[in-house]
Amino acid sequence: MIEAGRVERLPVVTALVPDPRRPGTMRIDLDEARFASVPAEVVMAEGLAMGGAVGPALQARLTAEADVEAAYRTALRALERRPFARADLARRLLRKAHARPAVESALERLVALAMLDDAAFARNYVETRSARGRGPARLTRDLLAMGVERGVIDHALAAYGAVAGERREVPLALATKRAAQLGELPRTAKRRRLLAYLARRGFTGREVSEMVARVVG
Repeated sequence: MIEAGRVERLPVVTALVPDPRRPGTMRIDLDEARFASVPAEVVMAEGLAMGGAVGPALQARLTAEADVEAAYRTALRALERRPFARADLARRLLRKAHARPAVESALERLVALAMLDDAAFARNYVETRSARGRGPARLTRDLLAMGVERGVIDHALAAYGAVAGERREVPLALATKRAAQLGELPRTAKRRRLLAYLARRGFTGREVSEMVARVVG
């Protein structure tokens, strides 16, 4: 309990140095204890200096900035390994116990830097997975599960030509190869298995059914 008339002492900055583990950030120590690492521009904007007192409001702002920076660095490490859709990356950061406001701010920073773009992610996903034999229905399910909006997915599919059926060689090649593997099954059973196989790959619709009928016939 603070005695009447006594002014509580505020912690002061005892270290303000570049953080070697996080380029572009400054490490702040208060009263000889590690406090936070924040972007260098935050230090300048807040007017921090050695020996300066740091009140509760400023501590709260610096803590929030440090949380955003930590989420941002985690996101960067994830993106170095592989691309992500925004919602999928957000889920990953939340699972790693980053606070939601910090996650949203970190993702906005990545979007502004053009390092996070759902449209580009969807186009790349459709192109690479189509080449591996996935059809539009499977691609749509995959991307929706990652949190990509349906309109973005439709544009990516249209750009690649999957929706319009301009790349029929993939399901045809899959159906032909699978039909050979099924051997001398009765025609009806072979057709049913081929349709189920292609559906799992994401190829459905009348055009696919007619293609299977030709392969079986």
